[in-house]
Amino acid sequence: MIKLSRLLPGGRRAFVDLSEQEILALAISSEEDDLRIYQSYASGLRDTFPDSAAIFDSMAVEENVHRQQLIDLHKKRFGDDIPLIRREHVSGYYERKPDWLVRPLPLAKTRIMAEQMERQAERFYRAAAARSTDADTRKLLGDLAYAESQHSALASQLSESHVPPEVHDKEDQIEKRQFLLTYIQPGLAGLMDGSISTLAPIFAAAFATGDTWNTFLIGLSASIGAGISMGFTEAAHDDGVLTGRGSPLKRGLASGIMTTIGGLGHALPYLIPDFRTATTIAIIVVIIELWAITWIQHRFMETPWGRAMFQVVLGGSLVFAAGVLIGVA
Repeated sequence: MIKLSRLLPGGRRAFVDLSEQEILALAISSEEDDLRIYQSYASGLRDTFPDSAAIFDSMAVEENVHRQQLIDLHKKRFGDDIPLIRREHVSGYYERKPDWLVRPLPLAKTRIMAEQMERQAERFYRAAAARSTDADTRKLLGDLAYAESQHSALASQLSESHVPPEVHDKEDQIEKRQFLLTYIQPGLAGLMDGSISTLAPIFAAAFATGDTWNTFLIGLSASIGAGISMGFTEAAHDDGVLTGRGSPLKRGLASGIMTTIGGLGHALPYLIPDFRTATTIAIIVVIIELWAITWIQHRFMETPWGRAMFQVVLGGSLVFAAGVLIGVA
């Protein structure tokens, strides 16, 4: 009796409808995909993290060995014609998000994704084996699950041999520096610009007009305008290739968003109709913003507390005073 296969919504096949040959073909294509993923991980990490790149080179070699073993088994049982079936053709099959296309590759996330790859494959094959009623198919799936569990053990061994503690610490420091250059530094520059540069126009408008709504509109426009300007400037002036500061898009977004937030912080209180209440809250917000900038400088940029407070408080106070003087003049 011939069993008719089903096509589920989206044109996918149900795993329970796959034949033993199709299951083996699916395993082969999955191993081939994982081989290329590991090669991409190694390529993306090689310049900055050569020791970790060596881990993925070794994992790719292991995937290729298992791929060849699966192909040999298919040729022995079913011949040379391997059905074209991939993981995206099967409903419920685990998917690989294309994080390997990101440049530069984040080291910690890459290691985590590699571990997830092995665990996903092992769990899938074990679950598939548990659902199988055919002895040969159950054995095949169990063997594949065992192979994936061995991959996980191999990953741990390779990590110990290629990335000893001192190298691991060095790579973590490199990744921390990359995070600072890509997100913290442009974000901090944006927050400082948005918080301090908008003090003068907002408080000048507040004290000159006494109108909270118009003050809010001026603050809103100044904040958004400064955010757009800072974002484009950060993204356009450095593509990150020579400086190693990372993606210009990420840096531009970090700078632009934080600039806007910095200005909106003391503009939003002027949504309150009462001028005195709005101004009091706005001043409190300014104090909080300046303290936050000082803390970020000390925490991430390792700027001494005294110097950070002097730079931020002095600059903020001068701009605030200028705005008030212009407003009351």
